[in-house]
This record gives sequence, structure tokens and C-alpha cells, in this order.
Amino acid sequence: PAMDYAGLAEAAVEKVWRYRRDPDGWRSSRSTSEVSISWKPSEEFAGNLYRGDGIVPASAQRVWDCIKPEVGGLRTKWDKTVKDFELIEAVSDNVSVCRTTTSSALMGAISPREFVDVLFIKQYEDGTMLSAGTNVEHPRCPPRPNIVRGLNYACGCFCIPLPGEPDRTQLLGFFQSDVGGYLPQTVVESFIPTTITAFYSNLAKAVKSLKV
Repeated sequence: PAMDYAGLAEAAVEKVWRYRRDPDGWRSSRSTSEVSISWKPSEEFAGNLYRGDGIVPASAQRVWDCIKPEVGGLRTKWDKTVKDFELIEAVSDNVSVCRTTTSSALMGAISPREFVDVLFIKQYEDGTMLSAGTNVEHPRCPPRPNIVRGLNYACGCFCIPLPGEPDRTQLLGFFQSDVGGYLPQTVVESFIPTTITAFYSNLAKAVKSLKV
């Protein structure tokens, strides 16, 4: 039976909205000048759900141009973790199935991974832009023998304009990934906050330097 990609994408959107509205149970992980990271146990797998909340020094549209998931987009230019991004199927204007291949991490201790996700993109009336997604399987994208398949559970980024501050944008991200393979979960849980910190730091540089 075919997967209901649109339905799965909408369910992921509902979850990230619920995470955004839910103030309870978050525990602080780390804070930098660019982002504060908190976490709580995931409802979906045996790892954690992470929340990154930071202000990026650029307009919402500029931030969105840098982070939006698109083939040949700016994201692969500045995000060191993203090695390749492929469109597998365009389901509708808002929904697509994509494969992301990541670079190795932790000085090679974590080998490259691939993630196949259905992604949902939407702009809301207040100017907020959202990209949300979750793992799926796709017939045109079977696992590759030489690369570990990881699983993203409901995750997403809200790009939120700040009223009266056109050159500052709140970026609220939710991340929960099972990176697969045989890594101890303790290694993964130390690696993810580091990755989120680097994401915000590199994004802050990218919005100043990259040309659209």
C-alpha cells in the first residue's frame, strides 16, 4: 500500500505546533549568545526531543532563504552537516519526499547518514514560515548498503518575524533523530546539542555573507 505522505506530513506539523505551545517538562541543555537549547524525552523513540530557540540577525525571508529545504539551495553551502539534498517526489505544492545525506561527525566517529523524510512547508498569515517533517519510506529510495539510514521523528523549524524588528528573526527549531547504527545513546545525546549550537552559529554567519 502507498504511504499517505500528505497525511504523515500534516501529522508532523500538528506535533511541532504542539511542541511549540507546550511549556512543560523542558530541561535546559546549554545556552550560547545565539541559541538556548532544552530537551525532554521523546514520545516517539528512546531518545530526546530537543528545542533550539534563538534570534538570527536578519529578516525572516533572509533566514528562510538560508534554511529552507530545496535542491541546490543555500543550506548545503553553509550547513556543514548537510552533504547532499535530493528531491525524491513532489507530492503537492506544500509536500515533498526528500533524502538528506549528512557528513561524518565527531572526527569520523559518526559515519555519514541518510535520512528520507516527508517535508511540509507553509507560510502563515503573520509571516511565520514553517518547515516540518518526519521519516518515511519510499520505493525510489531503498536503503543504500554503504550508508546508515537514520530516522528523523516529527521535527521542524519556525521562522518567526519579530514585530517592529525587521532585521531580527526568531528561529525556533525542534529536533529528534535516531541516527541509527551502533552508537551508544549517550554519545548521540552529547552530539546533538553540539550540532544544534553549530547550526545557529553557522546560520548567523551565513545570513550576512551568502548571496541568494
